[in-house]
Amino acid sequence: MQNTLNWQAENGELTLSGDLDRETLLPFWNARQQILTSDIHTINVAQLVRVDSAGLAMLVHILDEVSQRPQQFKLAGVTEKLQTLTALYNLQQIIQPYLVSTPDVV
Repeated sequence: MQNTLNWQAENGELTLSGDLDRETLLPFWNARQQILTSDIHTINVAQLVRVDSAGLAMLVHILDEVSQRPQQFKLAGVTEKLQTLTALYNLQQIIQPYLVSTPDVV
């Protein structure tokens, strides 16, 4: 069974699910201009099962592209695995400004 990357846009949020890796990202990459319209202000990655270095590179590039927009752009649902991959490539300072902060648990 081949891994896939799926995406769905709703209420200003683009949700990615499945695998974001070098094998699956090309269709999304090619369609990103049509997918990431000006009404999209958040990418939710909580439903991604797997992200490799190519997938992380694509996310960083997308964040760079949307940083030119007038409205604030957010990255939500970053998992511990994705945080670890970000740290391994020393990209925390690039990703951090986009992260949705989660409220402290009381």
